Amino acid sequence: MKKQAKDLKKGDKILIAGKTATIEEIEFSDLGKHGKRKARIVAITPENEKIVIVRPEDYPFNSP
Repeated sequence: MKKQAKDLKKGDKILIAGKTATIEEIEFSDLGKHGKRKARIVAITPENEKIVIVRPEDYPFNSP
């Protein structure tokens, strides 16, 4: 099932680069010059690897 970045919340599980990760923190920026807000997502894998990504608010993420 796919969820857009704007629909995610802390504790959700998503797939990033083929790895399952749990969202630890998510924050949104103001509108940019291209008319979309950006989501900054901090996620932790089961191996305690921290992943930080920035994507547009309508970017689709897969759920495991």
